[in-house]
Amino acid sequence: MTSHIKIPAVAPLISYVCNGTQDSFSFPFPIFASEDLCVKLNGAEQVSGFTITGAGESVGGSVTFDSSPVMDTVLTLERVLKIERMTDFLEGGDFSADAINTELDYMVASIQQIGRENDTALRFPDTDIAGQKVLPDLINRRYKGLGFDGNGNPVALDLSGATPGATFTASGTGAGERAIQDKLADMVSVKDFGAVGDGIQDDTIAIQNALAAHDAVFIPNGVYLTTSTIQVAANKTLIGAGQMSILRGSSSLFNIIEVVGDYVTLSLFRIEQGNVGLKLSGKDRPCVQNSISDITIWQAQIAVQLDGSGSTAAHQPCYWNNFDRVLAAQPFVHGFHLYRSGGGDTPNANKFHACRAYSLGATTSGAGFYVEEGSFNNSFLDCEANVNGTTAQACFWLGAGSNKTLLINPYAESTNEVPNVRLDDGSIETAIYNLLSASNGAAIYDLSGGEYSAYNAGFPYKNKFQRSIANDMTVTLQRYDTEYIDASGSISLDTSHSVHLVSSFGGALEVELPHAGDAVGVEMSVKKTDSSSNLITITEDGGNGPDGRHYYLGAENDFVTMLSNGAEWFVTSSNRAPGNTRFFDGSGLYDVDLAVDTYLLSSFGGALEARLPPADAPEAVGRTVTLKKTDVSSNVITITEQGGSGPDGYGQPLNSQYNAITVVSDGGSWWIIGKF
Repeated sequence: MTSHIKIPAVAPLISYVCNGTQDSFSFPFPIFASEDLCVKLNGAEQVSGFTITGAGESVGGSVTFDSSPVMDTVLTLERVLKIERMTDFLEGGDFSADAINTELDYMVASIQQIGRENDTALRFPDTDIAGQKVLPDLINRRYKGLGFDGNGNPVALDLSGATPGATFTASGTGAGERAIQDKLADMVSVKDFGAVGDGIQDDTIAIQNALAAHDAVFIPNGVYLTTSTIQVAANKTLIGAGQMSILRGSSSLFNIIEVVGDYVTLSLFRIEQGNVGLKLSGKDRPCVQNSISDITIWQAQIAVQLDGSGSTAAHQPCYWNNFDRVLAAQPFVHGFHLYRSGGGDTPNANKFHACRAYSLGATTSGAGFYVEEGSFNNSFLDCEANVNGTTAQACFWLGAGSNKTLLINPYAESTNEVPNVRLDDGSIETAIYNLLSASNGAAIYDLSGGEYSAYNAGFPYKNKFQRSIANDMTVTLQRYDTEYIDASGSISLDTSHSVHLVSSFGGALEVELPHAGDAVGVEMSVKKTDSSSNLITITEDGGNGPDGRHYYLGAENDFVTMLSNGAEWFVTSSNRAPGNTRFFDGSGLYDVDLAVDTYLLSSFGGALEARLPPADAPEAVGRTVTLKKTDVSSNVITITEQGGSGPDGYGQPLNSQYNAITVVSDGGSWWIIGKF
C-alpha cells in the first residue's frame, strides 16, 4: 500500500451548472491539501461558505456548500498549485521513497495544470512554418483589432471605420482629449459586473469578479447582499459613495470583508452583519500599509479585527495599517479587536485615529477596543468607546499580550461600574494621556501591577510615571506615597509606598521589609508615631535587615530611612543609629585608628598599650576620641602616641575599671579635655 497519492491522467478542472438544490459536488482529480482547490461561482473565487473533503486521496474528493448555489450558477472546481519547490534532499542522507514520490507527484500535477491552461490558449497549428508570432507592441495595438497579414502574421487593424471613435475632454485649462474607453476604465463599478444593489439578489460574485478584474472598484448607492466573504488582495481600492453604499451579510457565519494583502484602500461605504465586519490578516503576503477611512460597520459580532498570525504557515505580519474615522456601531462582542489566532507575530504599530465603538443598545459582551495581543505602539488617538453598561467588560481593554500600547485623548463612557480602561496582568508599558472617564467604573482598573504610565489620566491621581529618569528637575510641591499603619504583632511592607507612619500603641510590632533583591533602588522610611513604650522592630524578609541587623524604634518620632541596592538594605538617615563605638579585648600594643569616636578597651589578659597616631597625622588633626577601661583587672592600659610624647606630654595610665580619657589633636599635640 502506497503512502502517497497517485496522479491519474485526469484534467485538474471540472465544471457544473447548478440546479439550485444540489449542495455537494465531486472532483475526480487528487489534491494535496484543501488549499490546492480553487472554488469559483460564475468565475469568482470563493473563500468561505463550503467544506472540502478528500485531500490526499488519489480518486479526488468533494465540495459541500453551506447552502446550495443559485440555479444556473456555473461552478468550477480547479486544482491550482503554487509552482515552487521549497525543500531539498540532504546530501548523504537517507533516500526516502515516500519523499521522492511526493515530489514527483507534485511535479506531474504542476505539469497537468500548465497543460490544462495551455489547452485554453490560442495557438498556431503545428503545420505552420515558423514566422512572426509576436503581437504588435502596446502603443501600436491600442484601440485596434487583431488581424493577420498575407503571411499569416498578427497585425493591428484600424477599427475607426467600424466603431465610433468617442472621445472625452474634461473642462478646464490644460485638459486633453481622451478616448471614452480610457475614461470609463479609470474606475469600474460593481454594477458593471452584474451587481444589482437591491438588498435581495446575491451580489457576492459580481463584487468578487470586479475586484479580480480591476484594481479600483466603485460601489454606487444601494444595498449589496453578500453570502460569503469578499477578499480584497494587495494594491486594490474599494470605494463607495458614502453611507448609502452598503455591503450587507446574509448571516453572522462568515466575515464580510477580509483584507489579505498590502496597500489596500477602503473608503466611504457601510458594512452590515457578519461574524467579523472587516478583518485584516495576511494571506500570501504581508498585511501592511492598508488605509481604511470613513467606513461604518453595523451589527457585526466583531466590527474590526486585526489578526497577526496570517492564514498560511508563513504567518504574514499585520503592521502599520491606518484607520481614520471608522465607526463600529452595535458590535455584539468587540468593536475593534487586535489578537493572534496562532503562531507568528502580533499585530504591531497599527494606527487608529478618530475611531468610535458605540454599543447603541446592543449587548456588547467584550470591549469597545480590545488589544488582546499587540505590540510596539499600536496607537489610538482621539478614539471613543461607548459600551453597554450591563454586559461589557471595559471601554478600552488591554489584554495580557499587549505591549507598549498608546491611548491618546481617549473618551470612555458606560454605566454600572464598567472600567474606563482595564489593564490585565501581563500587559506592559501602556501609556495613557488625557483620559476622559465618563463611565461609572474605575478610571484605570489596573491588574498589571503598575505596568503603565499616565498623564492627566486616572482617579484620584491623574499622573503616574514609570521608570523615569530626571537629570535636572524643579519640584514646586512633592508628595510622598504614604501608608498609615496602626497594628501590633507583625506586618509586611511592599514597594507600593515609600513612607510608613507606624503606630504600635496596641502592642509591640515587627515591621518586615521586602527582600532587598525584590526592591532594587527602593527607598523606604519608617517612623514611630505613638507615645507608647511598645517597641517597633524592623526586619527583612529572608535577609539580615537594615545595615545587616534588626533596627529598633522605641520612642515617639523615632525614624529610619533605608535604601536597597538589590543585595541588602542600607540605613541612610536615622535618629536611632547605633553608637560610633569599637570594642577591643587584648594585651600588648593596640594602635588606635581613629575610625570611631569611642574605644571601649579591656586589658583582662595583660597590660595594654593603646597608641594614638601622631598628632599631625591627617586623620588626627581636629579629632576628638574617648578611650575607657572596661575590665576589673589591675592590668594597666597606657595611652601613648606614635612617635610622640602622648596626651599632655606623657603616657596616660588607666588603672581601674571605668577610668576614661578624652583627648583632641590640634595638629601639633594631643591634649586631654576630660579624664575620670
